[in-house]
Amino acid sequence: MSKADWRSRIAIDPQICHGQPCIRGTRIMLSILVDCIANGDTVEEILSAYPALRREDIQAAVRFAAQTKTA
Repeated sequence: MSKADWRSRIAIDPQICHGQPCIRGTRIMLSILVDCIANGDTVEEILSAYPALRREDIQAAVRFAAQTKTA
């Protein structure tokens, strides 16, 4: 997945989820997905919990988190 691909899957809109990054077309915040991964949830478990998601959405969330980290 290229940078352009993940950018097409993520929306940041002040009127949706208080401007927190979300998967485009949903109100599923990237922070929720990254927390799930950090807690050890598998991609399959996340997809089961959030049927509106696709595998590429989870990959986009991880790429976004990696590029916007503050370490």
